[in-house]
Amino acid sequence: MIHIAKPYLTEDEAKAAHDTILTNWITQGPRVAEFEEKFAAYTGSKYAVAVSNCTTGLHLAMIVAGVKAGDEVICPSMSYIATANSIMYVGATPVFAEVNPKTYCIDPADAEQRITPKTKAILIVHQIGMPADIDAFRAICDKHNLVLIEDAACAAGSSYKGKKIGAHSDLVCFSFHPRKVITTGDGGMVTTNNEAYYNRMKLLRQHGMSINDRVRHASTTIIFEDHIEVGYNYRMTDIQAAVGIKQLEKLDWLVTERRKIADKYYAALAGIDCIDMMYEPDGCFTNQQSFPLYIKKSSPINRNDFMQKMLDKGIATRRGIMTSHRETAYSTNPDFANLSLPISEDAADNSVVIPLYVPMDDADIQTVITAVKELLSK
Repeated sequence: MIHIAKPYLTEDEAKAAHDTILTNWITQGPRVAEFEEKFAAYTGSKYAVAVSNCTTGLHLAMIVAGVKAGDEVICPSMSYIATANSIMYVGATPVFAEVNPKTYCIDPADAEQRITPKTKAILIVHQIGMPADIDAFRAICDKHNLVLIEDAACAAGSSYKGKKIGAHSDLVCFSFHPRKVITTGDGGMVTTNNEAYYNRMKLLRQHGMSINDRVRHASTTIIFEDHIEVGYNYRMTDIQAAVGIKQLEKLDWLVTERRKIADKYYAALAGIDCIDMMYEPDGCFTNQQSFPLYIKKSSPINRNDFMQKMLDKGIATRRGIMTSHRETAYSTNPDFANLSLPISEDAADNSVVIPLYVPMDDADIQTVITAVKELLSK
């Protein structure tokens, strides 16, 4: 079986986890602080806050941005459901906007048309690592006095106009799930240039506790912590952070290798008339977290049949990005029951992700290419 994705983990990560376990710092501690410092430096942001996963990071971003019950947040429906869920967690309403079918990223013009007096923020998604048009959304948010939040779950290592994703806005949320370019098993990070956001997110991720464990354990005098506000247990462990530090050291290399594989796909599949491949706009640099194909109606077989036939050949694929408004949790909600997003729905229903991971043998790459050509060439 050629898998859809594999994490790149080596003896470096195993030793880092082993050595951290032996320090007896298991939960949030010095390795987390080191990972945060190094991730902030990598992205070019002032601060970084490690969390248990990207979803909890998005939740904290909503809170510190002041999003609350009765507010609206514009976001794409075509994204993993955690994007919309993070808005619902604070009692606000996601307002779904269309995407650009060439990049799968939220369309600025469509998003601006959906702004109402209740709109508090716009949550953009750098879909499967492709940067959204941050400058366009910054202009929209400045014009309408809105907060810009970036769901960069898939975008570690991607860049926009020469700067790494993570440095452009005050709330940028990353994932370290095993399907992402780097992983900590699970885990996430929020980068920010806003000191107030930084301090409050650190507070909220650890039960609202006034003093963190590192300070308390290092103190030579008795310290009693206070719990300043109702918070959450959204901490990353030091074991995860130790793995993350080693993964971060390899991030640029991993992106380079992923793009080499993608280039082979682009070159080999360019002659197939019934597919479209993702477009990288000027100023955007994707980490190539995934490689999607859009299968046109002129194809000899439809998307689902293509996926099954690929599986029959021992090649895993995955459906294109979901549309959250058609998932049961939203489609059964009266607020979304009659919503139609034809561009997003068409892209979701006719796109498929093919294998891409590091290291991927040339023989496996060629097997995938041959199978795609055999099934989709007329």
